[in-house]
Amino acid sequence: MSQQQQQQQQQARQYKAIGEDLWKNRTEKVNAELFSFTYGALVVQLIKDYEDYAEVNNQLEKMGYNMGTRLIEDFLARTSLPRCADFRETAEVISKVGFKTFLNITPSVTFPSTTTSTTTTNTTTTTTTDIPGMTGPTEFILTFDENPLAEFAELPLDAMGPKYAKAAQEKKLSNWDAKEVRGQAEGLWFSNILCGVVRGSLEMLQMQVEASFLSDRLRGDDSTDIHVKLIRIMEEEQPINDE
Repeated sequence: MSQQQQQQQQQARQYKAIGEDLWKNRTEKVNAELFSFTYGALVVQLIKDYEDYAEVNNQLEKMGYNMGTRLIEDFLARTSLPRCADFRETAEVISKVGFKTFLNITPSVTFPSTTTSTTTTNTTTTTTTDIPGMTGPTEFILTFDENPLAEFAELPLDAMGPKYAKAAQEKKLSNWDAKEVRGQAEGLWFSNILCGVVRGSLEMLQMQVEASFLSDRLRGDDSTDIHVKLIRIMEEEQPINDE
């Protein structure tokens, strides 16, 4: 194991300890079942209002974005953490401090391969990304072993996305008319509010990102994963309100 990897592991352990301390000693607790049922009721109401899963996904993301732009102030006040050195460190803080502080969960973090260019001289090797002033990974995946938002949720078949729509059209699923999934091919990302929270909070820190679900156990997938990709470092400015 390289010295850099050892430092990264030590840093991750430090952030995990910070997150656990914040949850135990500086976070007001809310009944988990009430929290889950309240969120579920919100999603159900949005489905009734819009009758289109794609639009429900959009509304949940907007709500999360606006929450994130406000939660980040509370988060920074509680933690007093300095600015992260790179996007890898940002991912660790989100996972081990952010999610732990507000939801008492710690999703695992992985870093997919990124496009880089490497310049080698006689004495040094320099690796850069496509984003000016940024080295190291510019995207990461959060994998959730548990999700309190979806603790008691169960999706109808027509909310489960493209693979179920295709199966319906091929009449592989009984008692389900394929007409019911027209316009619903995207399916419902039940916890899409989390993507908005990540996007909104990072935008307040001058990082424009894309955050989206890759998979969700509620939809029959093997895991629940959110992909976060850094688009650019922004100028010092207030984010546009999505309301």
